[in-house]
Parts: sequence; structure tokens; C-alpha cells
Amino acid sequence: MKITKYVHSCLLIEDADYTAIIDPGIFSWDSGLFNTEILARLDDIIITHEHPDHMALPFIQALRAKFPNVEITTTPAAAAILTQQGLENVTTMSHGKVELFATAHESNAPLGETPQNTGVHLAGIVTHPGDSHHFTETKAVLALPVTGPWGSVMAAAQLALDLKPRVIVPIHDWHWNDSARQQLYERLAAFFAEHDITFVKTQDGVGFEV
Repeated sequence: MKITKYVHSCLLIEDADYTAIIDPGIFSWDSGLFNTEILARLDDIIITHEHPDHMALPFIQALRAKFPNVEITTTPAAAAILTQQGLENVTTMSHGKVELFATAHESNAPLGETPQNTGVHLAGIVTHPGDSHHFTETKAVLALPVTGPWGSVMAAAQLALDLKPRVIVPIHDWHWNDSARQQLYERLAAFFAEHDITFVKTQDGVGFEV
């Protein structure tokens, strides 16, 4: 399986007979790194919640323009927004290789409302929790939110230690500048190596095999 991160929380998952995108957000789209021409197929779009850093309408419309029948899987609240924008074939249920699991978005109080959030286990291999540090199960590969207004590196590290994935893919790190990101990646990679966990020091737009 090949995974490519496209800024922040957006992951492109490619297997021999399956391709999916998780959380096509505005930071990912505005980066200019992603081009739909790289995709020969797209089976699923998964959106963990409606915040624009996870759900950007221009990104989704570009994907739908090339793959008009691709299914979008998300929360009821996000599905309502997408439907109002004229997008069809939107579901809030698990299906095929998409297994949704309940996990709440971390609190945005007192700065804002806290949205609905869903986690996803994809193809029995990858777990992406959206903006959550409170869930109890992961597949072998964990997309770990490492920072955010609602979370900390320390909370993320402790969660990963408790869950013990085989591989960690850092997500939700647009907030760091490049220097801080590289320093923290090095520190986290060394720390998790002591616990026999591989921390992938991702490069945006550069895929890696798991």
C-alpha cells in the first residue's frame, strides 16, 4: 500500500485495486501540490468533519469532475452541507473498505463550536481519527494528529503509546513552520523507535510504502 500526504490531514491511499482520499482540505488544495491528473482511479472520498482544513469544496469538486460517481463518506452534518452544494452520492454509513467509528472531535471551547467527527479504518490497514485524541483502537497504520488548537504533541505521543500501531503517519501539522516540523519529526521518530514503532517523517506530495 502506498500513502501520500498532501499537507495537514489529507492522505491519498493507493493499493493494487483501490484508491481513496481522506480529508481533502483547503490547506492541501491551496498548496498546489495535488493534481487530479495523477489519479487513474478513485474509489472513495472520506471526510472526517466539515471544518475547511478537512473539507474543501473546490478540492472535492475537482475530484468529482474527474470521477463523477465516486462515493463521499462523512458525518451527517458534513453530508448536509455537501448535499446543499449539489453534491450527490454522499453517505454516512460504513461500506466496502470504509469502516467508520465513533470518536468525538476535541473540544473547541471557548473559541468555537465543536463539530461532529468520525474516525475511519480504511482497508483494514489505516486508521484516521479526524481531530480526535480519544479513541481506543487502531489498525497497523495510524494517522496521528500531532498538534492543533485543541491538542498537544504530548497528548498525541501518549495516545500512540497506548494504542501501539506499527506505523505512525503524522497529520494535522500545518500549524508548524518547516523548521519546527522537521525538529519535531526527528524527535518523535527517535522516541517511537525506542518503542518499536515506525514514525514516518513525511514529505508533502511524496508517497511511501507501508
